[in-house]
Amino acid sequence: MSLESLREGKIAVLLGGNSAERAVSLNSGKTVIDALQTLGMQVVAVDPAEPDWAAQLAGASLAFIVLHGPGGEDGSMQGALQTLGIPYTGSGVLGSALAMDKKRAKQLWQGIELPTAGFTTLAKDSDWQGVIDRFGKVFVKPACEGSSIGMSSANTAEALRASYELASQYAGEVLAEQFIAGPEYTVAILGDRALPSIRLETDNEFYDYEAKYISDDTRYHCPSGLSASEEAEIAALSLRAFRSLGCAVWGRVDVMRDAAGRFFVLEVNTVPGMTSHSLVPMAAAATGMAIPALVQRIVELSLGEVT
Repeated sequence: MSLESLREGKIAVLLGGNSAERAVSLNSGKTVIDALQTLGMQVVAVDPAEPDWAAQLAGASLAFIVLHGPGGEDGSMQGALQTLGIPYTGSGVLGSALAMDKKRAKQLWQGIELPTAGFTTLAKDSDWQGVIDRFGKVFVKPACEGSSIGMSSANTAEALRASYELASQYAGEVLAEQFIAGPEYTVAILGDRALPSIRLETDNEFYDYEAKYISDDTRYHCPSGLSASEEAEIAALSLRAFRSLGCAVWGRVDVMRDAAGRFFVLEVNTVPGMTSHSLVPMAAAATGMAIPALVQRIVELSLGEVT
């Protein structure tokens, strides 16, 4: 299937859904729909939160997935589309599932000696003080959510218990990840290429939901201020982390750098945001690629991956 042949059919943009990131997904979906229409494509918006969403896929030549979080980014929608015989954008079932599960992604990275922050799984009967004694300050997060939803920091046993209670409101396991003091970077992946890194700067304690999607005070530095050799290092690390999970086509890798200058992978996002505040469009723009061209490239790469 070619891009030209797609113009004779229609592309279903999957957006919204039932996850905690529904609002972000709706905004991402609007961006993608506008871009596809600019490219001359016929588009139908499909929201899996609607009872007849599967029927709305009838006749679709391609599904462009911009569902964030569980139900869209965890392999379940990818598996459903494969069963229906509908090509789709982005990573497949395995890559999506592994990247969505932060615990298993980090276990895999530890196994191949890829640098990632130390962590442990929390439960109701965890030794709260023991975790603090082992790691010091930690970030607590649901293992299978994105956009920093349910995430908070803790540096005492009492705060750790409260952070666990917050994160446990979401499905899946809860992780306590060792705090890394230093700048945060993100690297967009497009095909076999890492786009220029972006350094994130916020007055909040960390790059949380408010800093990502609401605040106009968050600073994005692209170029990120890294030297050419450091840029090559973070690109290679990000590509390795992305590929090791079986991810493909496009995504985003989040990285921290400690005081000694070492890079640590935090997580991989297989369906990154495409809103006005989003980072993949920002990185693409730094290479001269506008959003319609970015969306077109994602479609072209996806057709090569899933057909």
